[in-house]
Amino acid sequence: MPDFSYEINAKAKGYKYICGVDEAGRGPLAGPVCAAAVILPENEVIEGLNDSKKLSEKKREALYDIIVKKAIAYCVAFGTLEEIEKYNILNATYLAMNRAIDGLGIKADFALIDGNRIPNDIKIACETVVKGDSKSASIAAASILAKVTRDRLLVEYDKKYPQYNFKKHKGYGTKEHYEAIKEHGVCEVHRLSFLKNVIK
Repeated sequence: MPDFSYEINAKAKGYKYICGVDEAGRGPLAGPVCAAAVILPENEVIEGLNDSKKLSEKKREALYDIIVKKAIAYCVAFGTLEEIEKYNILNATYLAMNRAIDGLGIKADFALIDGNRIPNDIKIACETVVKGDSKSASIAAASILAKVTRDRLLVEYDKKYPQYNFKKHKGYGTKEHYEAIKEHGVCEVHRLSFLKNVIK
């Protein structure tokens, strides 16, 4: 389970406000990529906090409200569909991460970033943590905010484009989603660069 060991190590080096950063939605065929940055109170144990992918949708929704209430600061941001198409998904993810860090109400001076790559143009000191959403409480909190925010957006898309059933698969490339694209074509929220082999 995630804990505060990475945050404590950063504070031992003299940093004061450590944010966890994670993204959701790099793999789907539709919608933007979402990133969140979260600064939690030191040793604020949130029961059930874990990698968002290991939690049920109901549990993520409940934890979202607790994280928002307890966080010292948090921000959720997007890399837009247009940015994904123009710059590629990795660079759009970096844009979202930097926006989330920059948008914190209390400025972080250190970031713990899920994965093994440091975002381009990051303005503060940072450390990458592979599988950080299962190791760092701050990153786990960020993973939940990013995932819930993006899932809610896809549910809104479903109201406009019910033929794709976005509310069920959240834009990921399920068999049902591919079949809907073949039947109905693409819509304005699809990532065309992800569908080159489907829409020849």
